[in-house]
Amino acid sequence: MQTLKDYFGYAEHFISPDLPVSLPVLSSARQSDLAPVLGTTDNMARYVNYSIAMSKTRGFLYFAAANIDGALFKKVSRQDNWRKDDRIDSAFQWGEELYKAAKSDFDRGHMVKREDVQWGQTVLEAQNAADSTFFYTNSVPQHADLNQKIWLALEDYILHTESVQNHLRINVFTGPVLAETDPVFVTAVNGKEVKLPVLFWKVVVFTKGDGQLYRVGFLMGQRKLLLQDQIIRPETAEPALLTELFEDFEDAETYQVNIATIATLTGLTFPQAQDVYQDQRPIKLVLEEVDVPVALLNLETAGTELGYRISNLVL
Repeated sequence: MQTLKDYFGYAEHFISPDLPVSLPVLSSARQSDLAPVLGTTDNMARYVNYSIAMSKTRGFLYFAAANIDGALFKKVSRQDNWRKDDRIDSAFQWGEELYKAAKSDFDRGHMVKREDVQWGQTVLEAQNAADSTFFYTNSVPQHADLNQKIWLALEDYILHTESVQNHLRINVFTGPVLAETDPVFVTAVNGKEVKLPVLFWKVVVFTKGDGQLYRVGFLMGQRKLLLQDQIIRPETAEPALLTELFEDFEDAETYQVNIATIATLTGLTFPQAQDVYQDQRPIKLVLEEVDVPVALLNLETAGTELGYRISNLVL
């Protein structure tokens, strides 16, 4: 049986031996807030095909880094076995106590999508990878309308239309924006106030066959959704508390943005690559249904026929 100590995590030379893609680098202040991970020197929690850096003060991840191999994607069963990572102090990671608290009307939002790392030489390897995404370290509270709609559609598009269909190897970095201005959950958990992230980001690094690396970035917000369902205390979620950058993304839609915008919000330095999208104005992504037979709309069986396209997406 595979154990946590056997997990190798994110690989920098995954796309190509000649095109290394390093992990994002945290600011010095945030590096001092990394939750210690037993058996490591860099405090990166390694799982199957992905790695995570955790904030000990917030109990959520700063970022996750995943390798996706579209050629080795496998169909496996879903086993929702959520648990804490015993390599990290329980006090540094929120678990069932948060997601079962009063007014916790939000999903356990996978930061690394289960299907993204669901690959390997064998079905067993893919199953182990999928199962390893059900650690609470990989989870952040997400409103269902955010988690299950266009953000999910974007993730499925990247995986099934780009990576699987074209047999690509890509790297995906993702996480919440952990900001001082984040609003407070209406329910104290174990006597503690819990700040809930209102922004989520994703950076995809890939090649186009010309020997160069490219990258694209996305942001999504959930402040209004949390407010309307009375999940956060309104006095802690006033727009005036948000920076000008935040206000562009408060309507719970998904946007394509400059990597520099995500870097500013997160305090992360991302590995260098060609920026595909270069515009100071964020582009709102919109789903458009296409005429695909109903039988093909199940991603687990269809793989590449999604039943929609995403307008304005630049890859």
